[in-house]
Formats: sequence, structure tokens, C-alpha cells
Amino acid sequence: MLSPPLILKIATALTSRAFSVGPVCLQGKAPDMAEVRNRLREIVGASTNWKDHQQAMAERASLSEHLAGSQSELPAKTMKDSEIEVHLPLGTQPSLREKYLNYHNTVRFGRILEDLDSLAVLICYSHTWNKELDRSPLSIVTALVDKIDMRKNIIYPDCDIKFTGHVTWVGKSSIEAKMHMTQFHDGAYSPVLDATFVMVARDPENKRTNLLFLAVNKKRRVDLSTASLLKVAPTAEERTIVHSLFLNTLDTKTVSFRSRILPPNSMWMEDAKMKGLEICHPQERNIFNRIFGGFLMRKAYELGWANACAFAGSRPILVAVDDILFQKPVEIGSLLLLSSQVCYTEGEHIQVRVHTEVLDPLTRQHSTTNVFHFTFLVEKAVPAVVPQSYGESMLYLDGKRHFNETMKSQ
Repeated sequence: MLSPPLILKIATALTSRAFSVGPVCLQGKAPDMAEVRNRLREIVGASTNWKDHQQAMAERASLSEHLAGSQSELPAKTMKDSEIEVHLPLGTQPSLREKYLNYHNTVRFGRILEDLDSLAVLICYSHTWNKELDRSPLSIVTALVDKIDMRKNIIYPDCDIKFTGHVTWVGKSSIEAKMHMTQFHDGAYSPVLDATFVMVARDPENKRTNLLFLAVNKKRRVDLSTASLLKVAPTAEERTIVHSLFLNTLDTKTVSFRSRILPPNSMWMEDAKMKGLEICHPQERNIFNRIFGGFLMRKAYELGWANACAFAGSRPILVAVDDILFQKPVEIGSLLLLSSQVCYTEGEHIQVRVHTEVLDPLTRQHSTTNVFHFTFLVEKAVPAVVPQSYGESMLYLDGKRHFNETMKSQ
């Protein structure tokens, strides 16, 4: 039995005329992703029309009266209450493939990230749904992608995909959802990936921020946050690594701190960057009138992949996605700046960090919105990346930490 869910009035599992959660069924069959997104719009009262959507969001303020005063008012739920199965029929519906196909004749993983984000939100709504209400008073948004571990290197563009998932932990204002993706190939479904998302509940207008972060994987998250290089100095072992990197770049002929040379089979971190810009149009909005988190993940992944590809000179394969933190929502109309950095390499592996920020063109102020971490694998050993500044050294150590954490689960 799960802990009581979020602070609002909740009854039994998600139900509707055509959509039920148990396993999910929609008119006698498992729903597809289009039906998932349509259901999400119904749950919050969002419209597909831009102008109507804005009005619907303004009307959500009246739903605040349905928020509970304390967690004791809420019924307990089981994991089964939130179980969902969704199909992506790439094999049986060829018309759907174009959206997911890349030029390597495999599936665009950025599209999968978008689908996982939508599914995680629906899973959490299925856990918190009150069948006595037409709309949910809860605004559920993605706070953290804790981990995505790949179980297969290839995702076929012409084979059906199945997503399953359920809520695994609930706090006062946060929910952890685990999802699994399988694909039908050679007569059977086989695992493709496992994903863990942490969602946060806000008020009906999606304005009031709640505390989160305490979930099943709490200890690992807290340890990583506490030891962040933005808060505390590197460990003694890490300081030795940084100093060794520095010594390896000194010119022995001049013996000068200012004279630096690049070691063989290496690349300066400064030369392992790639940047991008997105104008955030209404087309990419989510059900709460902000830019869809899945869209941000897709753009960050594709930039990170392109950076790894250019760096290695060969096609990279995704190994894991780690700790995508949503620090600030991205408003429609924003200028979104994306910066990708190869921050660590080891053997055939490349660790990429993508930082996204919003630029206010009037004030020229920058605000960080997301930080993404991707681990890629290529077919041959890659050059080492070498930091020159202290800041780059911290990026290097942070990348090494994320890489080591990823390898523990492989």
C-alpha cells in the first residue's frame, strides 16, 4: 500500500466514459499516445485552440476549493490504481512512423522522451483522480527525470512499442512514477528501457511551488545534491585528478603556468561544445500553457547527440539519461539557449552535459531552466577531454561522477 497522495480531495482510480485505468483500456483496446494527450487535456480542461486554452487555464483558479486541508483527508491507494499500458503502433500503423523515424532508419529517441513525459503525467493523474469532479484541481508537472537506463541499443521504426508504468511512491506533494518500454520483435516483446520520473503537484493555476525530492531513491538524490560541486569542494581524490590533468598540459620546455600544451589524443573542453537556440512557440505548449517538458528534453537530447557525434566522428548510441532537473518553467515566447559540452570521456563512452537557459531580450538577463546529462557509447575509443580553467575542471569532475553512477547500474 502506498502512502497517502497529494494534498487534495481524491477518490478512486481514474475513470471516464472511454478511458479507464486499471490496466488502461480505451474502447476495448490499449490507448496510443494521441489518446493519452487528449485525456490529459480533458483532465485539466485544456483546449487545443490557443485562445480557448488561455481562457480555460484562467478558469482553473476556481478549482482551489477542492484541495484538501491535510493529508489525513485522503484515501490510500495501491500501485494497481495507477497502472497504465499504452501502445505506440509503429508496426501496425505505418502512417505514424514518419514522426518517429530518423535518417539512420531507427526511432528518434527525442520523440520517446516526449512520450515518456506525457505518460508519467497521466500515471500520476490516474493515482490522484477524483471521479466526482469533471476536472482535476491538481497541476502535475515534471520536476526530475531521475534515471533512464537503456536495455537495447536499437529501437526499430517498424515494430510496435508498448509502454507500461505505475506510481511507486508518493509524498505530500511529489510522486515517483516508474515506466518500462518494450518492443515487439522476432515474435515477442523485449525490454528497451526503464525510466523513473519524479513529478510535483501544484495548485490549479500551476503557480504555487511545493517541496519535493523525498522518494524511494531519496538517499542517492540527497547524497548527490549534498556533494554538489556547486556547494562543496572536490574530494581529495578528485583534487589529485585535476592537478594531474594540469601537470600533463604544462610545457616542460618553458616550465610556465601560462604555457599549456594539449596532450596526445586529447581535445580541449573548449573545443568540445555545441550550441543551439529555440524560439518557444505556442505549438510546443503543455496542458498548463508553458513549454512542454518533453519538447525541452527532445531538443536537449538531439543537441547532445549531435555534439557527441561530431566529437567522436561516428554515430553515438545512448546508454543512459541521468538527473534531468527542471529548475524553472519555460514560458511561451521565450528565447531558449541550449549549450552542450562533452565533459568526460572514458574508452568508447562520452558523457555530455546540456545546459538550457532562457534569455529575456529586453533585460538581457539569463535564467537557467534545465540541466541534462547523457551517456553515449561509440564504436571506437575517443579522445580525452582536457579542462583548462577551474570551472571546466568542475564540469569534468561532475561528468565523471555522473558517468560512474551510470556504470554502476549497467
